[in-house]
Amino acid sequence: MAQSTEPTTLVELLRGRAQQTPDGHAYTFLADGKKASLPLTYGELDRQARAIGALLQQLQAQGERVLLLYPQGLEVLAAFSGCLYAGAIAIPVPPPESGRLKRTLPRLRAIVGDAGAKFALTTAGILSLVENVKEEFPEFQQMHWIDTATVDLSLAEKWQDPEVDKDQLAYLQYTSGSTATPKGVMLSHFNLMHHSRYLQRACGYDADSISVTWMPYFHDYGLVEGMIVPLYNGTPCYLMSPFAFIKRPLQWLRNLSKYRATHSQAPNFAYDLCTRRVKNSDIAELDLTYWQAAGNAAEPINPKVIARFVEIFSPCGFRWETFAPAYGLAEYTLLVSTKPKGQLPVLSRLEAAALEQDSIVKANPEQQQGVRIIAGCGQLVCETKLAIVNPETLRRCEANQVGEIWVSDPSMAQGYWQRQQETEETFQAYLQDTGEGPFLRTGDLGFVQDGEDRKSTRLNSSHTVISY
Repeated sequence: MAQSTEPTTLVELLRGRAQQTPDGHAYTFLADGKKASLPLTYGELDRQARAIGALLQQLQAQGERVLLLYPQGLEVLAAFSGCLYAGAIAIPVPPPESGRLKRTLPRLRAIVGDAGAKFALTTAGILSLVENVKEEFPEFQQMHWIDTATVDLSLAEKWQDPEVDKDQLAYLQYTSGSTATPKGVMLSHFNLMHHSRYLQRACGYDADSISVTWMPYFHDYGLVEGMIVPLYNGTPCYLMSPFAFIKRPLQWLRNLSKYRATHSQAPNFAYDLCTRRVKNSDIAELDLTYWQAAGNAAEPINPKVIARFVEIFSPCGFRWETFAPAYGLAEYTLLVSTKPKGQLPVLSRLEAAALEQDSIVKANPEQQQGVRIIAGCGQLVCETKLAIVNPETLRRCEANQVGEIWVSDPSMAQGYWQRQQETEETFQAYLQDTGEGPFLRTGDLGFVQDGEDRKSTRLNSSHTVISY
């Protein structure tokens, strides 16, 4: 897995893989969750990226923002890489759907306006959908739309290395925008390389790791750990569509079994869905003994779902220690903390009444009423400075108090695109009493258990971060 010369950008990373192991298995797409495509090698991905990158260079797209609108698959990986190869800034976004245009296009329009996007890479099918509504959305008419399937691969020979700096932006990760105008989180090549290096260690990846993911490319969990980390590791990744998962949740587990996958991630609801859809006949055909890290993040973790999943799938070889509850956010590239591979998850039994008052009191073992069980989110992924802060006084909380989670590390994104005030408020926070900072204010509540020294500015690896 080690590189002879450590790359500092995603461009150097993929170029290095293509030069060192051109025939190496990078990605495979499982159509409808089942039918495997031919493996996409590092050499093939590099050639596709150079061709798309060269076209964008001819269009003078360096530094410009480029929308990526695709169904889940190999095409979006080539388009994303092509943007990077052109020195452009990628914007992974959910593609418009024919039956939900009125719901999906306003958000897309808001992103285009916020980012000032001038280009869009997509497929012929999605392009035809957009063509039908361009008159209603003048922003789309001003953009250059490209069906990347029509890009001549011979253009790869005309590609010129843009000599991207590690601090240059790689892409904008837009927030959901369900309650406000979407904000573009600015992530640099250094953010991603730095974070991938720590995720490799924290999540227990090695040279024999195999990944399966159905998380979408426009979600940070799907893009960073699902797709970028396997590239960083130099290990195979099998991609499913989110729709294929929703249609047949057990197909995810079948693929984990078939390809002997070691790593896969999903929100809590996915594990719950598997327990609800499973049949007795499914259990006999599954072998989950190879699964080493089942990441669980992106939404609140329900300990009952964890327990139920283990109960149902332990006959297939799934173990308690396989679960890896985690906590993170796009503003921190991806994960703040995760449970180390091979260790048991931590479940805390707390007095519910005290928790409502932001106080942490362990419930007695015999106590059954008024108890809330919370899943620990593991140990800090990076060399993170963490503080649990009273959001009103902006001072560190006392021991055994709930507060806002503040973090600081090079994994912190560069801020929000074209939003200086919100960037300062979120990414440049300082403790009121000590002046420590800058911190990223996550906006999430949590606490740290297992004997934290609240006066320390850094946690050691034995501490458990609890977020809820």
